[in-house]
Amino acid sequence: MCPGSYDPITLGHLDIIGRAAHVFDNVVIGVVDHPIRKKTVFSAEERTAFIETEVAKLGNVQVKAFDTLLVDFARENGARTIVKGLRAISDFEYEFEMNQLNRKMAPDIESMYLMSAPEFSFLSSSGVKEIATFGGDLTGLVPPQVAERLQEALKR
Repeated sequence: MCPGSYDPITLGHLDIIGRAAHVFDNVVIGVVDHPIRKKTVFSAEERTAFIETEVAKLGNVQVKAFDTLLVDFARENGARTIVKGLRAISDFEYEFEMNQLNRKMAPDIESMYLMSAPEFSFLSSSGVKEIATFGGDLTGLVPPQVAERLQEALKR
């Protein structure tokens, strides 16, 4: 299970997903339908469609939206491992807290963390949205179709 808001999906996200798909027989990308901490630019359906397009070449990846507790969604989908990417210490602090809460609710579901590839260690969806808001170049940050839609959605 690779959960996230994916608003928008970045090349860093796709790197983690691809690496998880290489390690596990089956990977479910869980797209948070209504994130509590963020307001999304794209609907869950749009985010799911962007990801489906990008992972189509991977035969062992499914994409599903969810609006429940992550551990409940993981159980519903038979997932025994939650895979997350880590870029920096700040990611670790947040993910450590989430891991402890998830572990309390579901000790049978393990968490695994993949370090971001160096070229994506700076990349975040919020940073991408800020660049798009000011009309900056998104090449090398998000897939081309995502860049185009994001520029349209956030045009000032």
